[in-house]
Amino acid sequence: MYAAIDLFCGAGGLTFGMRSQGIPVRVGFDSDPACQYAYETNNPGSKFIEADVAKLSGAALNEYFSDAALRILAGCAPCQPFSLYTQGKEAHEDERWGLLGEFNRLVREVRPDVVTMENVPRLVKEEVFKRFVRSLRRMKYKVNWQEVDCAAYGIPQKRRRLVLLAGLGKSINLLPPPSSAKNRTVEQAIGHLPPLGAGELHDSDHLHRTQGLSALNLARIRASRPGGSWREWDEDLQADCHQKESGRSYGSVYGRMEWNKPSPTITTQFYGFGNGRFGHPEQDRGISLREGAILQTFPDDYVFHSLDAVPNFVTTGRLIGNAVPVALARVIAKSILSAYELEEP
Repeated sequence: MYAAIDLFCGAGGLTFGMRSQGIPVRVGFDSDPACQYAYETNNPGSKFIEADVAKLSGAALNEYFSDAALRILAGCAPCQPFSLYTQGKEAHEDERWGLLGEFNRLVREVRPDVVTMENVPRLVKEEVFKRFVRSLRRMKYKVNWQEVDCAAYGIPQKRRRLVLLAGLGKSINLLPPPSSAKNRTVEQAIGHLPPLGAGELHDSDHLHRTQGLSALNLARIRASRPGGSWREWDEDLQADCHQKESGRSYGSVYGRMEWNKPSPTITTQFYGFGNGRFGHPEQDRGISLREGAILQTFPDDYVFHSLDAVPNFVTTGRLIGNAVPVALARVIAKSILSAYELEEP
């Protein structure tokens, strides 16, 4: 019997992917109560506990591992402090980097058989990551990490992630992408969904909901072509900030996705047309919450709110954008099972 614990579990992307490969995830911890409905509804049998990881103890985690012969501890801490999208604050100045230190502390207290983490590639440049790796090696873990091109694994995004796998006395390598794999496109991922206008909500799927557009932004998206830039617009459509030297480098904001390519990285604000290249390839709107979730490789029927609730853009966008892509979680799970030559329990 083997089992996993998911720290910083969010809406359950990592848990869902690991469970789909036969790894039981007994509990997920997160400080955000908005995660609970999505986590427990989509992952029956996995318990959600609202908790600050900094206040957890190794003894508390060991209660959930109990009789497990192979114990897997996942700790995908929030990546915002280390993200290229972070503005105006250096990562080492952000208090949230301490969450990785707390994960390190829990590894020392629990000594699980397997440790795994997914985060942004920039993290490897930070001293907190170097300390984490040194600590793992002192505890006799064999540590491997690499920068992953998610598109190579069939995730329809231009998303690059850091994946770390560490085995206690055992080397675990991330399985390579299939040699026959091809990049999955936006059209392949979301082309089947019903059309919507800006600000509309689909009757049968409340997550298929789009943010409204002002008259100016509606004119802007109509002037945009897939893969193009606001630099191609008439001057009267361009934002004042884009006229400044500091704003001219942001060429991908107010852009449309392209049907025949992967999407850009899905952030926590992917639902806003002006927040990146998040315009629909042909419909005059930003992408819907459901489309963002599918591009994160959540199943089409993954729920984030009760059926009688209208999803909030900010909250749901955060849950989707912060998630570990389900398809990447599957690869992580398969890599662990392969290293230990385990079958489904």
